[in-house]
Amino acid sequence: MTRVLITGATGQIGHEVVDAFAGHEVIAADHARLDVADRDAVLQAITESAPDAVVHTGAWTAVDACEGDPDRAYRVNALGTRHVTEGARRVGAWLCYLSTDYVFDGTKTEPYVEWDTPNPVSVYGRSKLGGEHEVTGPDTTIVRTSWVCGRHGNNMVRTILRLARDHEKLAFVDDQRGQPSFADDLAVMIRRLVAERRPGVFHVTNQGTVSWFEFARSVLDAADLDPSRVRPIPTADLDPPRPAPRPANSVLDNAALRLDGLPLLPHYGQPLERLVRQLRS
Repeated sequence: MTRVLITGATGQIGHEVVDAFAGHEVIAADHARLDVADRDAVLQAITESAPDAVVHTGAWTAVDACEGDPDRAYRVNALGTRHVTEGARRVGAWLCYLSTDYVFDGTKTEPYVEWDTPNPVSVYGRSKLGGEHEVTGPDTTIVRTSWVCGRHGNNMVRTILRLARDHEKLAFVDDQRGQPSFADDLAVMIRRLVAERRPGVFHVTNQGTVSWFEFARSVLDAADLDPSRVRPIPTADLDPPRPAPRPANSVLDNAALRLDGLPLLPHYGQPLERLVRQLRS
C-alpha cells in the first residue's frame, strides 16, 4: 500500500488520518476539492488517482441539522458513501468507512458489540447506517467510533473550555453515557486496520465510560479548573431541547479489536490531558 485517498481530509478525524499516513503518498480530498455527493466527481477523483486504499471520513455530522434536512443527510452520508464505494471497487482499492455510535438506539444496558443489531433513532444515525449498508465485500473495513474530540474542528472539549471561560457555573447531562474518542489515537488505529487489510466492523474508541457531566468535570480538572463548577442535569431539562434524540447508552465495546488480539486505545484521561494542553497553548 503506497497511495491513500482520504475524503473529508480537513475534518476533525480526516486531518489526523492524513497525518497518520505520513510516509505514504496521500491524496487529501477535502469537501472543497471533492463533494462526495457528486458521483461523477468522486469516480473521476478515484479512478484518476488509482489509490491502493480509500479512507472515507467525509460526512455531514451536524446531528441536529440532519434532523431538519434528511435529504442532505442521506445524500452525503449514504449516497455519497455509495459513490466512494463504487470508485474504490473500480480501482481495486481497500475501503475504510468511518461510522458512528448513533447507529444504535442506546436502549441496551450493556456496551454494544460489533454484532449487535443497529436501530438508529435520529436522521443522522439512519443516514450513517445507510452508508454502512453501501460498504460491502471482503475488501472493506467499517470503523464505528463515538464522542470524538481533537485539535481540529468543533468538539466537546473545545466547547467545555469555552463555556468555562464565559460562565462560572456549567450544567451537563448525566443520563447519556459513552466513551470519548480522540482523533489522533483513532487515526493511528485506522491506519493499522487499513495497512493490515482487516475486513469487517470494528468499534474503536478510547477506553473509559463516562457521562457528559463526568466528562466535563474531567476537562476542567485537566485544565486545572474547579470541577465542582459543573452540575448534573437530565436530558429532559436541556434548554433549548435538542432536535435530534441522543442514545442514552453510546458505550461501544471494542470487542473485535480485543478478541483479535489488537491493542486497545488508551484510557481517555491520557489523551484528554494532552489535548487540553494543546488547545490552551
